[in-house]
Amino acid sequence: MRTISAQRITDAVAALCIQANTHLPTDVEAALRAARASEPWPLAKTTLGFLCDNLDAAGQANLPICQDTGMACVFVELGTDVHIEGDFEAAIHEGVRRGYTDGYLRKSIAADPLRRGNTGDNTPAAITVHLVNGEGCTITVAPKGFGSENMSRIAMLKPADGVEGFKQFVVDTVRQAGSNPCPPVILGIGVGGSFDKVAYLAKKALLRPLDVPNPDPYYADLERMLLEEINGLGIGPQGFGGRTTCLGLAIEQMPTHVAGLPVAVNVSCHVTRRATAQL
Repeated sequence: MRTISAQRITDAVAALCIQANTHLPTDVEAALRAARASEPWPLAKTTLGFLCDNLDAAGQANLPICQDTGMACVFVELGTDVHIEGDFEAAIHEGVRRGYTDGYLRKSIAADPLRRGNTGDNTPAAITVHLVNGEGCTITVAPKGFGSENMSRIAMLKPADGVEGFKQFVVDTVRQAGSNPCPPVILGIGVGGSFDKVAYLAKKALLRPLDVPNPDPYYADLERMLLEEINGLGIGPQGFGGRTTCLGLAIEQMPTHVAGLPVAVNVSCHVTRRATAQL
């Protein structure tokens, strides 16, 4: 049995909040720069250039890439042979509080969904814990802005809708979103499970690097086909046209009930942020 202190978790989460908001993951940055190099439409190419310039400026000054520093979504893979010394969830919340305060990051969390009121420190975090074998603890902080989150959708399709219905729902989600999520977007797509699980799958899919396809060849082919069809919509960067509407997408799937076909699309903008630490 390995022991990890709550203080160590707080320190890690605080650092990850700042890292995730000021530096893009290498795969997302590479996809954005590659899109700039290959985009044929002049206005779209110029727009992608502005996005890359913003990324460079943020990195040089250690400032947030986007003014919306998001809700702190914290994913934890916790080994079953790990003992947390202290209050685990409180340690994560304290890490978010410290990271957003020390990093001068915008605090965007409403204390109540209807009565509103800002919590003042970007807590509470949205925490997801997955138990794994061993003595490891991996923490990923993925801040999620709501300009794109608000464009996400979930549907309980009929089994008879099949793969064509699934594809149509994904493409229609991007078409309806238009310029609202600040394209080029990145999509996390969930299929299967139940109403609640499919939304989790879609958010989890955003954690997979863009250069890593689904391990199942069937779903890897679907990812390629959907990306091509979405980029054929012509929405383009910031909605100005072009072929770079989506930088990449990932599908996560799981078994479901014989009478169901749950689908969820979690829309993220080009600043899909995540930072990971292994304790």
